[in-house]
Amino acid sequence: MPLLQYEAPTSLAQARQALAGRSDAKILAGGTDLLVQMRLGLRDPALVVDIKHVPELMEITLGEQGLRLGAAVPGAVVTDHPEIGQLYPGFVEALGLIGSSQIQGRCSAGGNLCNASPAADCVPALIANRATCNIMGPDGERTVAVEAFNTGPASNCLAADEILVSIDLPRPGPRSSDAYLRFIPRTEMDIAVAGAAVALSLDEAGVCIDARVAIGAVAPTALLVPAAADALIGGTLDEDSLNRASAAASEAAAPITDKRGTVEYRKKVVGVLVRRAAGVAKARIEATS
Repeated sequence: MPLLQYEAPTSLAQARQALAGRSDAKILAGGTDLLVQMRLGLRDPALVVDIKHVPELMEITLGEQGLRLGAAVPGAVVTDHPEIGQLYPGFVEALGLIGSSQIQGRCSAGGNLCNASPAADCVPALIANRATCNIMGPDGERTVAVEAFNTGPASNCLAADEILVSIDLPRPGPRSSDAYLRFIPRTEMDIAVAGAAVALSLDEAGVCIDARVAIGAVAPTALLVPAAADALIGGTLDEDSLNRASAAASEAAAPITDKRGTVEYRKKVVGVLVRRAAGVAKARIEATS
């Protein structure tokens, strides 16, 4: 049985060098997914590259343009950051749903994204907040919208020698907020049967002037649902617009039937979650205005 190699680079250059030409390598951002998969025999890398010692991947920058979140920043660091929670409450709540307190000390938004689970909690919230991914590889840097990052279950757009360095979330405008809701069979620490994130901006009259709606666990990847956002924009989030947004989300969903729920059930639930998340985001805006 070949020995598993482990490297812990302290710079991006060293990380890139470790990954160069190694299709048998895996990046460890926290290990909360990778190590479990290795124990189950689902992953069998010859090399594990631990990126938590690379400064750029552990940095948080919050300024006028928004948030730049290093790909390996632990979830607990983000959820304990008061200003991030004020600006992006839905995203922070979604990230905080990943595992237990112990898991929160290791997991990261970048790792949750790269793991490419259809039910990843923070991915719909990132999409709703127009987040983009900063990727570095041998050919330089590139940027990819979060909704285009994952290409299917357990697969993403990264080449074997590319690294997700950070995630950018634009700073919300005035009278803006977001929300993420999910349905799980248990009270905590379970995988979403369906999830929905909504980000809204309202004018002084309460009319929705911008919206983003994303759904998770109801398709091979988390989905941006423009039709649901269109149903909200231009109205005051009355019953009619909420019902149309809910219906659009249900229509966009492409779930499977498994032991956790049927296709019909998941479609219904995700529509309900979109409706409720829009209401939560609206209430947050009104509470701070």
